[in-house]
Amino acid sequence: QVQLVESGGGLVQPGGSLRLSCTASGSIFSITSMDWYRQAPGKQRDWVAGITNRGTTNYAGSVKGRFTISRDNAKTTFYLQMNSLKPEDTAVYYCKVFAAANAYWGQGTQVTVSS
Repeated sequence: QVQLVESGGGLVQPGGSLRLSCTASGSIFSITSMDWYRQAPGKQRDWVAGITNRGTTNYAGSVKGRFTISRDNAKTTFYLQMNSLKPEDTAVYYCKVFAAANAYWGQGTQVTVSS
């Protein structure tokens, strides 16, 4: 079992930056990969970025070059650094990990980009 707690969401102006955090507890040593998703009102939940246990990163085309996914040294906290934010980035952001062949989700954190 893995529990995920997210933080870092909020209101930011276009062009600004935010950093989301996702802290894992429980069977953390079984985690093999971590991903960020987002869901805007009335839309499906879309994949944003991912990082494997080996550190390989991938990004959705809509955020490539603006967002960066990373981990701390202990691999218990994952981050999404969001720069050059646009209004279309407004969504609830969710972190997800794979651990022991199961998927675990964070509670979600609201990101609003508005002037």
